[in-house]
Amino acid sequence: MSSKKTLVLGASTNPEQYSHMAIVRLRSHGHPVEAIGKTAFQINDVHVGNKKIDFHDIHTVTLYLNPTRQSEYIDYIFSLNPTRIIFNPGAENENVKKMAENQGIEAINACTLVLLSTGAY
Repeated sequence: MSSKKTLVLGASTNPEQYSHMAIVRLRSHGHPVEAIGKTAFQINDVHVGNKKIDFHDIHTVTLYLNPTRQSEYIDYIFSLNPTRIIFNPGAENENVKKMAENQGIEAINACTLVLLSTGAY
């Protein structure tokens, strides 16, 4: 399995939130993880920041923000030049999906947790 450095956007301090579970599950599958949330905190070995950092070598951006909350991150996401963007349930955004596809970025409406559990990540 090749690891895919992933940025989780919309990380939550709540262990019952899917974004929090995704960070834990991505790490258990051996993927390097960067994460951004409303506040800075720690999930196991992953530091969650609250600022837009110029991360390098991001393969996948997985979104846990609704389309309204995404708007302030759109330019930032594209500046990272990801290979893929995953729009998790509730984060679907056809406009951003089309923008990504026009730039040659794979953009899918899917659940990161399901992709990991089925080996499709």
